[in-house]
Amino acid sequence: MTRIFVAGIFHETHSFSGEKTGLGGFAIHRGNEITGRRGDASQIDGFLSIAERQGWEVVPGVLYTGGASGTVDHAVFEQFWGEVKPALEKALALGLDGIHLSLHGAMVTDACDDPEGELMARIRALPGAENLPMYAVGDLHATLTPRMGELSDAMIFYQECPHTDQFASAALTAELLARRLKSGVKPRHLVMVTPIVWPPTGTGTRDGPMRALEDAARRMEKDIPGVLAVNIVGGYAFSDVPHAGVAFSIITEGSEADANAGLRKLAQIAWDMRHEGIPPEDDLDAVVRNFQPGGKGPVLLVEPADNIGGGAPGDGTEVMRALLKYDIRGAGVAIADPEAVAALQCIAIGQTMTLPIGGKGSPLDPGPVTLEVELVSRSDGVFELEDHNSHLVGSLGKIINMGPTAVVKHRGLKILLTSAKLPPFDLGQWRSQGINPEELSMVGIKAAVGHRVAWDPIASASHTVSTAGPCMSDVTRLPYTRLRRPVYPLDRLEG
Repeated sequence: MTRIFVAGIFHETHSFSGEKTGLGGFAIHRGNEITGRRGDASQIDGFLSIAERQGWEVVPGVLYTGGASGTVDHAVFEQFWGEVKPALEKALALGLDGIHLSLHGAMVTDACDDPEGELMARIRALPGAENLPMYAVGDLHATLTPRMGELSDAMIFYQECPHTDQFASAALTAELLARRLKSGVKPRHLVMVTPIVWPPTGTGTRDGPMRALEDAARRMEKDIPGVLAVNIVGGYAFSDVPHAGVAFSIITEGSEADANAGLRKLAQIAWDMRHEGIPPEDDLDAVVRNFQPGGKGPVLLVEPADNIGGGAPGDGTEVMRALLKYDIRGAGVAIADPEAVAALQCIAIGQTMTLPIGGKGSPLDPGPVTLEVELVSRSDGVFELEDHNSHLVGSLGKIINMGPTAVVKHRGLKILLTSAKLPPFDLGQWRSQGINPEELSMVGIKAAVGHRVAWDPIASASHTVSTAGPCMSDVTRLPYTRLRRPVYPLDRLEG
């Protein structure tokens, strides 16, 4: 029976958040906990679905799954490798046909700029793994490095942002592995990193440069002989590493010259559309001041500077302050504030309390807003996602735990307070707390692009607004020290 080893480490590292992510920032699955994820719609489920179809014996190693947060303590990576190495050595001794890696691709530790590439290098250094087929899946917001291309036979990155194809991307990776095992033909994985960095707001794939690039990639897959897959990697602007930014790769069994020509065409498209990768943002005060009630569905106040999915704390107060300033009735904001939730445990539903809310997680924020609030509800914060294709499923599964949660109100504003920060990618977050999101007048959205699948269908309007925060779209203000230079938009480049 064909035996495939599977392991993975998943983290999107924000180099400028000022925090360090330790072992507590990861959920860990080992052994049967990995194979038991069949059916949860995650990356690993996508791989398992193909393994099941192919009749492979899956040899599980370990999965470390984190979210988006500060630089990872390198000890976490070494502990991960300390589990992977003996499991893989044992699998190699018993006979192994291939390796599948479940990754994000934008992890950074305090001792390593490219942990995914380092992982691949360590695997290749093990006797018996030097030439073993090694295939990997990664996020569209990865940092794709030349080292990854050199060491892997193929990597597949998500094609959609918002991410709804993590299952499909992993399944495609496994299908390419199956092709390799049947044909014996080793593909080449060619990588090109461009001199462009786009913020997350510029990496949505429904329009703009990413749509044009993805369309070109699909054409190349059909038109260039031997090409198996073309990857458009939007990159993660908040990782301060040499290769952060927009990159492409082509997996081919055909001519390297043809594949490299394809990479150059993609690079030219990105360069020609580079300005469109930095979308403008609206003035928050003006949008709220000019709000007219009565629309069918909420007006979205999208705040990428406090993008939870990008590693921000999710407790920024600027949108809440604007809604309070203009006393917008029926509005809502979600704030990650475990201290406020804990303080509310001592009062009964319907009682009031004065407490500071939000503004604790970033020095860029104006700080907490002290309000007298009425406690509307409390819960354990556990709910099932309404959308089982949500990006959240890929990392967290279908059952979400926001931690102890409370809903409070101040005049016309409802505030959803959570103990754990959660990207606003699913309407079940609000509905599980007794609030119909369709009935909100305005709602703060702490995201860049990932919210669109859930919120755009019910919104009467959407405004991406400018606030201060660690995930601000103006990347020229970020204090890069390790990013390759020159690079757009930080430097003046000709072309």
